[in-house]
Amino acid sequence: GWTCSILPLVMTVQMDLVLLLVSVLAFWTRLSQLSYPNAVVFDEVYYGQFVSLYMKRVFFIDDSGPPLGHMILALGGGFDGNFVWNRIGAEYPSSVNVWSLRLLPALCGALCVPLVYLLTLELKFSHLSALGAALLLLLENSLIVQSRFMLLESVLIFFVLLAVFSYLRFHNAPSCSWFRYGWLLLSGASCAAAIGVKYMGVFSHLLLLGVASLHTWTMIGDRTVSHVSPGSVVMQVLMSLNCVCRVVCLLVVPVLLYVFWFYIHLSILNRSGPHDQLMSSAFQASLQGGLSRITQGQPLEVAYGSQVTLRSSASQPIPCWLHSHKANYPIRYENGRGSSHQQQVTCYPFKDVNNWWIIKDPSRQELVVSSPPRPIRHGDVIQLVHGMTSRFLNSHDVAAPMSPHAQEISGYIDFNVSMPAQNLWRVEVSNRDSESEVWKTILSEVRLVHVNTSAVLKLSGVSLPDWGFRQLEVVAEKLFKAHSSSLGWTVEEHRYGTSEEQKEREAELHSPTHIDVDRKISFWAKFLELQWKMLTVKQEDSEHKYSSAPLEWITMETNIAYWLHPTTNAQIHLIGNPVSWGVANLCLMAYQLLAAVYLLRRRRGFKDLPDGVWSQFVCLGCVCVGGWLVNFVPFLLMEKTLFLYHYLPAQCYLYLLSPALLEHAHTHLSATHRRALCMCLSAGLLSVFLSYRNFCPLTYGSPELSANQLQALKWRDTWDILYRRH
Repeated sequence: GWTCSILPLVMTVQMDLVLLLVSVLAFWTRLSQLSYPNAVVFDEVYYGQFVSLYMKRVFFIDDSGPPLGHMILALGGGFDGNFVWNRIGAEYPSSVNVWSLRLLPALCGALCVPLVYLLTLELKFSHLSALGAALLLLLENSLIVQSRFMLLESVLIFFVLLAVFSYLRFHNAPSCSWFRYGWLLLSGASCAAAIGVKYMGVFSHLLLLGVASLHTWTMIGDRTVSHVSPGSVVMQVLMSLNCVCRVVCLLVVPVLLYVFWFYIHLSILNRSGPHDQLMSSAFQASLQGGLSRITQGQPLEVAYGSQVTLRSSASQPIPCWLHSHKANYPIRYENGRGSSHQQQVTCYPFKDVNNWWIIKDPSRQELVVSSPPRPIRHGDVIQLVHGMTSRFLNSHDVAAPMSPHAQEISGYIDFNVSMPAQNLWRVEVSNRDSESEVWKTILSEVRLVHVNTSAVLKLSGVSLPDWGFRQLEVVAEKLFKAHSSSLGWTVEEHRYGTSEEQKEREAELHSPTHIDVDRKISFWAKFLELQWKMLTVKQEDSEHKYSSAPLEWITMETNIAYWLHPTTNAQIHLIGNPVSWGVANLCLMAYQLLAAVYLLRRRRGFKDLPDGVWSQFVCLGCVCVGGWLVNFVPFLLMEKTLFLYHYLPAQCYLYLLSPALLEHAHTHLSATHRRALCMCLSAGLLSVFLSYRNFCPLTYGSPELSANQLQALKWRDTWDILYRRH
């Protein structure tokens, strides 16, 4: 026989009480009284507009970054999207759940504190250093302020720290464990999330890729990495798999997730909105309402006799349509040059009946679509007749009014002055299908090539003077001179013409048309177009009262007033903890100086540090000093409006560096110097706490301070702290 004994199930739980304590304190400092103030705070007025559009599923473009950050803010919900975000300080109505809107950024800000604690341990420093780093983040006033409102910096910092922590956790795990690749996958996903929140996340991703590349290169040369005999096939296969996993997790996964954020974004925002006109006709037609309502059921194939509006593919300076009107070019321009004095042809940025043109077969007189329709194909020669004035689109060897290097475009008028009509145009469908060369409504982008001169119809982008009603100039230019982006034209509105008589045709042009035809644009086409627009269609940067230069951030010469109570002295400012800021800057300089000394001495053959300690010191520099550099230096090269909060990701890396560097110094000092350092550190930590407490009224907006108390908080003359004297 046999006996069966049921073993007791034992579970051992190890809990880091210090980590638990700093986590609780982080949640308390970030989440307490989160709905105060019950008013729009600084950039909430900016991000709130996008949250409203998400709630209504209305399409928009934000050129400042990808959509994940906005989606995370919208997850907080809290209202139906009908609040108007038009003024900082505006009171939230009862229909808006302020606590819910601010919750997710606050959670991310709170989680950064335990993350920094764990990250310091992964850098192989002590729990005491980890506590120091966590306390610096915990008591940093600027991070608390940025976390407590509907803003994105705390979300960005959370994903950046999570990416670095996950990668180091992977790197430090035993090489024989395949479960560690879960950490690598989390690192790649966190990088994608950081980039999806703000493009600033790219800087930390590049840093991580650099560190991972160095580690991979070291691993390839390390013959002890596997228990299998060196040179064996099994080891080579394992090594190859290891490298492939790193590439997939840190490169492929972030790219796929980045695309996925946009897939969700475009799936949610399927309704026409305020930014539609920046997009192509095909993109606009894919949205509910707006252009899709106008163009629903239009004929797909453009034919002889079609009545069309032609939209320029160039989005700069603004979207516009080929246009003409009953006004001629002046006989002479202000600079003395002469013109043809024929009818003006322009590009007009508004819907108008004068945007309609009729496509005519040069060999026939009819201006109606035959039965069956004869579709126009790539390479066909056409004439374009202006619908309301019956003038033919014409070009000739006359200089354009504002671009004398290019040819004038006109509506042809025969003045009997030996200037014959040159009104033949060859259609070139630049994005034609391989199986079909037919010109299609919305989907096709065409070039119109002037047959007589081989010049291409294009938007110059220059505004005409008053005689041209400030509309945009259209010219014909040789292909080798022209920029390709301004050459394309798309048929946006389209109907099959049925009226031969001019009066009937004018009535027809004023009326809408609906013939049911389904037309769709692929996700990839929308994704690529949206990427291009985000990179090229920049909103004008304007000077802001609280904008600042990057070099001012290091010494915190600037602050930002986030909220002011309308009747009292209660206010919230983005101001860092001055003591923490100073300690971080000193540690940054100390590390660089120490690294220079170590490198010079090692070059001379003196090894002050054992190899293990040296590797730890170098890793600390790569992650922390490298993290500070990649998140600060790019701003020195940017020509855009910058604010103090752009520096916060870089500052977090310095808070990681400071306690670890002090531990390194403490380890290599004599006993007497260690005691002195410990006393300085105790005094420094107390100063950090007192500084935090001192600025709490400006961090939380309460309690209200008197004018004299506020004046005492103005530690720098450059700070803008406002107060009322009662």
